[in-house]
Amino acid sequence: KNSGVNLKTRKMVKEIRRIEITLVNTEFDALLLENNLIKKSHPKYNILLRDDKTYPYLLLTKENFPRIYPTRKMIPKKGTYFGPFASVRAMNTVLDLIRELFTIRTCKLDLSPYKVAEGKYKVCLEYHIGNCQGPCVGLQKEEAYLKDVEQAKHILKGNLGIAKSYFKQEMQLHAENLEYEKAHKMKEKLDSLEKYQAKSLVASPSINNLDVCTIVSDEKNAFVNYMRVKNGALITSKNVELKKRLDESDEELLLTALIRLQDQFQSDAEEVLLNVELTEPIEGLNIFVPKIGDKKKLIELSVKNAFFYKKEKALLSGLNQNKKDRVIRQLQQDLSLPDIPDHIECFDNSNIQGTNPVASMVCFLNGKPAVKEYRHYHIKTVVGPDDFASMKEVVGRRYKRLMEENKSLPKLIVIDGGKGQLSSAVEALKELGVYGQMPIIGIAKRLEEIYFPGDSYPIHIDKKSESLRLLQRIRDEAHRFAITFHRNVRSKNAFGTQLTAIPGIGKSTADNLLSHFRSVKKIYEASEEEIAAVVGTSRARKLMDWKEKNKGAD
Repeated sequence: KNSGVNLKTRKMVKEIRRIEITLVNTEFDALLLENNLIKKSHPKYNILLRDDKTYPYLLLTKENFPRIYPTRKMIPKKGTYFGPFASVRAMNTVLDLIRELFTIRTCKLDLSPYKVAEGKYKVCLEYHIGNCQGPCVGLQKEEAYLKDVEQAKHILKGNLGIAKSYFKQEMQLHAENLEYEKAHKMKEKLDSLEKYQAKSLVASPSINNLDVCTIVSDEKNAFVNYMRVKNGALITSKNVELKKRLDESDEELLLTALIRLQDQFQSDAEEVLLNVELTEPIEGLNIFVPKIGDKKKLIELSVKNAFFYKKEKALLSGLNQNKKDRVIRQLQQDLSLPDIPDHIECFDNSNIQGTNPVASMVCFLNGKPAVKEYRHYHIKTVVGPDDFASMKEVVGRRYKRLMEENKSLPKLIVIDGGKGQLSSAVEALKELGVYGQMPIIGIAKRLEEIYFPGDSYPIHIDKKSESLRLLQRIRDEAHRFAITFHRNVRSKNAFGTQLTAIPGIGKSTADNLLSHFRSVKKIYEASEEEIAAVVGTSRARKLMDWKEKNKGAD
């Protein structure tokens, strides 16, 4: 029956082919197993937790005189890992505190007993400035060193109370033995630890060991904040975004995120605070929704973080959307255009002393090249090297065609050239009756000057401006497109004239050869059999004879 069953469940049940069951002891164990299976199999309909970062850990190594250092790779046999830390700054703060309180070595030396006994090493600068007690030369016994390591482990676990008791006892012991300098050092370390704890304190120190997890959501996404609190100190804070697959409730989303985050941060919390009531308790999880007191304040702080993360994501999404328009909006501002130039067309001519005159038009949509809209033009009405008349012809042909086909006109026309080419393009627009409907500018290569019709003085855009770089890119693309086309036309015409001079080979045959081999070079390199496959044996023989006669000729 479908009554009371949500769309997601109905969709999944439709596609079930096989069911496998694994028995575990508690519901919490079941949730952990589900979490591991999700990571392994990536099921299609599961809630997507959008988080692909690799977080840093602090590693306590398994070796003589263990070291503590940050890493992003987990290799269990190397030692004990603490973390992950939600930020590098938080990790470094803890690491700096440990190095301030304890003399734990930072070198990578192998301090096996026999190597230390052989006297292979010398003390380094760390020893001389008091950050290390010289275990590499036998000045510190491993037993004393491991006491410091043990206290450092308590701090890494967030148990600051144990470390504070240790320093108090050491301070009193040194004072009783009249070792006042040593007692003062212990007092300084105790003060440092208390300052660190005071900075981290977010609630009453009586709040011992708990996790806080809250959710805020919209139609498509949910935003979860997760915090770990020990002895009233916030030791971890993490925000995640969840992408809804179908119509999951906040309860489902929050529970999914909680299990994954507890697993990721290796939580040993005795209690979990949520801002959403669960319909049924989860065996193995002590979950509460506090209504008053310090725990309620923790929930409010967590919700505030979740809302801030949601707002930040929405802002970032808007910035990414506007980023596409940023350059063309800047161009609109720099050129004082009435509309955003999201459709730009640029024209350029190409000829060598008037031979094979051609032109090109390139089109940019939203600041990106729209290659399918590029156009080549053979100059038909102009004789000789007349760039101005050629520009007038191609601009006129382009916009006459667009008007006949009822297509949209560009928001900006760019002419590659100075005032002369610009004036010719303006004449073409006036003859079509569309001058004034589209902004048109000319860009001169020498000083990157921008000319407007009827204005004898150019404007200069800042050389570092993104809008000028866009105009330069469009101009260079039009130039490249025109030059490439001109070379192809010149090559085809030159070779085609030579081909048609061979008895028995006409224009049609020459066109077929060029169409098949795509370039003059490939026709020269082709064998007689390859040419015969295109134009027949007889013409292939004639062409090969001609190639032999002209071999080595320019």
